[in-house]
Amino acid sequence: MSLLVHAYQIAESIDLKQFKTAFTAAIYQADNDELFYEIEENKLLYVFKYGIVCFCNYNEMQTTALIQIIKPYCKNLLDERLSEEFEIETNSARMKFGYNKIDIVNPDTEMLRLIMLNVSQSVALDHYSRQTDILLEETNRHTQKLEFKGSLDLSGINLKKYIGRTLNLKNRIAENLYIFDSPEETWEDENLNKLDIGLKKTFDLQSRFRDIQEGLQIVKENLELFKDLLQYRNSTQLEWIIIILILVEVINLFVEKIFH
Repeated sequence: MSLLVHAYQIAESIDLKQFKTAFTAAIYQADNDELFYEIEENKLLYVFKYGIVCFCNYNEMQTTALIQIIKPYCKNLLDERLSEEFEIETNSARMKFGYNKIDIVNPDTEMLRLIMLNVSQSVALDHYSRQTDILLEETNRHTQKLEFKGSLDLSGINLKKYIGRTLNLKNRIAENLYIFDSPEETWEDENLNKLDIGLKKTFDLQSRFRDIQEGLQIVKENLELFKDLLQYRNSTQLEWIIIILILVEVINLFVEKIFH
């Protein structure tokens, strides 16, 4: 039997508390970060607070209908949905990982949940990678202006907003991605542990996560430089203001002495 998993990044975040109250299907597992529903046998729904919805064994019409139900509980809906598809082949002789596919022996709910979790984390990585790339492109524009003009075309307020965007992205990644952590269920079950390790390798999660971290570190280092340059520019402006004020005072004294 073949099962198809689809994960979609539909928003920046989803209010799980409100959705849980409104959506009355049977919950298999729930906490502050995620809700996992077993609607029917092998028909599963996974909702994450960081804006991802994952489906197992749903057709396109059913998926679209459920996303419409979830939309009212979303914050900052995305114009462009990132998604990933993953195929599960059951009743295989042994566990085998392939490109966007896995063969497993006897699927149970925990195994399917673990697969859906990893597919969802992969989509989240795509989302955060794009946001990191946008920050890097913006950083590169400022550094190029600095190289060719010798000055930074960035105000203090815009720099603070820029720093805020970077810090918020870092915080969301730290809160929502557990690439290096395995679910507790894998600690006591050898098959689940093997599945989790294999999925992380299949989706290249750890390497992609490190790429994002390195990109954000580059942005952070550039922001520190920009901040120092702006502080120097502001202190230089302040020094010139003081010099001008002193000069005006000296001129006033000189004029008073001449005319009195």
